[in-house]
Amino acid sequence: MGVLALQDEIRRSEEARYDHRLHGVLLVAQGMSCRQAATVLGDAPRTVEYWIRSFQTDGLAGLQEGVRSGRPRRLTDEHLKVVGQVLRRPPEEAGLRANLWDGRVLATYLDQEFGVALGVRQCQRLFRTLGFRLRKPRPAVAHADPERQKAHKKSSKR
Repeated sequence: MGVLALQDEIRRSEEARYDHRLHGVLLVAQGMSCRQAATVLGDAPRTVEYWIRSFQTDGLAGLQEGVRSGRPRRLTDEHLKVVGQVLRRPPEEAGLRANLWDGRVLATYLDQEFGVALGVRQCQRLFRTLGFRLRKPRPAVAHADPERQKAHKKSSKR
């Protein structure tokens, strides 16, 4: 088993991540610098410094997994449900002047319908989140008239 596979296994569970941080603090307590401990553990020195600071401030509780609130979602579950239903119909039915849904059209819809301004890339990710995939229109090739083709062909008779 390789080093990367072992590091992935450590990151897989909350308990393993706690133990990993505990080992980092232990290495520093035994005299290693944060840089040396980070090298041994395969982490960034700044990360080990954060662990040490948390341990000094809050003890063992500082090494526990914290709640990561992140940025609040702009679209509620109800919004997402409505968007999922709307995407199953052409944009014209939603009052938009477009033939197909894409990131720009969805961004316009969200702004008009819910007052939520999302970027085009966020809307493209939203398609995947809702189980849709982006389909690009294929150009329609006109059926050629064989008689007209003959008239336009260069003839070898000169």
